[in-house]
Amino acid sequence: MDGQNGSSSICTRPHGTVADSKEKEKEKEKEKEKLPDRVTLKKEIGLLSACTIIIGNIIGSGIFISPKGVLEHSGSVGLALVVWLMGGGIAALGSLCYAELGVTIPKSGGDYSYVTEIFGGLMGFLLLWSAVLIMYPTTLAVIALTFSSYILQPVFPDCVPPYMATRMLSATCLLLLTWVNCSSVRLATRIQDVFTVGKLMALGLIIVVGLVQICNGNYEALTPQVAFAMERTPSVGQIALAFLQASFAFSGWNFLNYVTEEVVEPRRNLPRAIYISIPLVTIVYTLTNIAYFSSMSPEELLSSNAVAVTFGEKLLGMFSVIMPISVALSTFGGINGYLFTSSRLCFSGAREGHLPSLLAMIHYKNCTPIPALLVCCAATIVILCIGETHNLINYVSFINYLSYGVTIAGLLYYRWKKPNLYRPIKVHLLVPVCYLMFWALLLGFSLYSEPVVCGVGLVIMLTGVPVYFLGVHWKEKPKCIYNFIERATYVGQRLCFVVFPQIDPIEVSNPSEWTERSSGRSSLSANS
Repeated sequence: MDGQNGSSSICTRPHGTVADSKEKEKEKEKEKEKLPDRVTLKKEIGLLSACTIIIGNIIGSGIFISPKGVLEHSGSVGLALVVWLMGGGIAALGSLCYAELGVTIPKSGGDYSYVTEIFGGLMGFLLLWSAVLIMYPTTLAVIALTFSSYILQPVFPDCVPPYMATRMLSATCLLLLTWVNCSSVRLATRIQDVFTVGKLMALGLIIVVGLVQICNGNYEALTPQVAFAMERTPSVGQIALAFLQASFAFSGWNFLNYVTEEVVEPRRNLPRAIYISIPLVTIVYTLTNIAYFSSMSPEELLSSNAVAVTFGEKLLGMFSVIMPISVALSTFGGINGYLFTSSRLCFSGAREGHLPSLLAMIHYKNCTPIPALLVCCAATIVILCIGETHNLINYVSFINYLSYGVTIAGLLYYRWKKPNLYRPIKVHLLVPVCYLMFWALLLGFSLYSEPVVCGVGLVIMLTGVPVYFLGVHWKEKPKCIYNFIERATYVGQRLCFVVFPQIDPIEVSNPSEWTERSSGRSSLSANS
């Protein structure tokens, strides 16, 4: 009996343990499915999403609302079209330089990361300070206000939408897209894809309608005799201001460099996305302006505050409502793109020790930089509450343009400083030189024509100098300050469920990919 009981107990117990172990294994598998293999920024931006980030950030509300600035300063339709084409060419030169920097220094953060690597911490911090404090919050606030104004236009057809209504809707839009970006990188990039396609379709509608007008013989304003006829000859300064207007319309061509670490195969897809996107935007911008001029006289265009809306009212009849909706959708996608990229700038700054370490943390499950996103959203809402967005945007434009030139000058300095550095892409020396010559010309005319605006922009940037020395350079702070920072970081981690990202083992095991190679291979790549 004892033997039988013993044998039966021996037979039954293993079955129980096997079942239990299987259940535990299933539970573990489920937990593994929920959690990522490694807590790090995920490479989920393919070639299509990379193109839509560039195109979506370049094409904002400007091409729909006010291309009249270029026409106003250039003085003729023909010269305005030449300026648009050359503006795209200048953007292409700058983007080629950024393609070299992006694959040579494969870090997220764009201008900030490159300037920090090349010129050191202080220069990088000044760019970061002006971008986080003024540049991106102000740009986001203006785009959000444009979105709310066009959404509310059908509700208030005969008057300007109320101040509080536009602010509340702008803040709601910001909070919604911040939540989307906190939830999933893939969802944020899908939204960017969809809304970029929507922008191109809206511009495609304008282009098609314009081509129909041309085919029907309405192209008098585009004939060379009329297009280049000028009532007054524009000065060199006026032409420079026209180029400046076009250059600002192309701003955003460098935004993919802010998310390099999330791009799939960045050394292949980063330059490809740039080569596809910049020519496409240049062609679309030029054809859109041709469509405008085929249907509107220069006087009509100059008197319009929203060119695309006027164009729609004149030619689309009952379907003219498509244009304000298109502007609203365009700005919605622009807000998403700016939030996505500006949060990575905060993330990169914190990782370098220039911002609080909490901003360098990502969600343990979604792998999104939630603290950085919340800071960008909060700063933008503060700017919305202040209300002085249009004054600030003038200072932002100068700072933004200044950062382009400093970064591309850094490319030349880096070649001299580290000639043996492995560069997967190496543009011809004339490319950065030509860009810098054009940049210096425009910057000089900006300083001459608007010295107060440029001076205030410089002052805003230089206020970061004492902040850098007190917050970053000064290492021996009182213990109470470190205790406060540590406590605040702990609370932030608990609230946002964030941790420091893990280092990619591939990057650690193969650091020579972006360090100096042997002189033989460097000389081979230089010769090629």
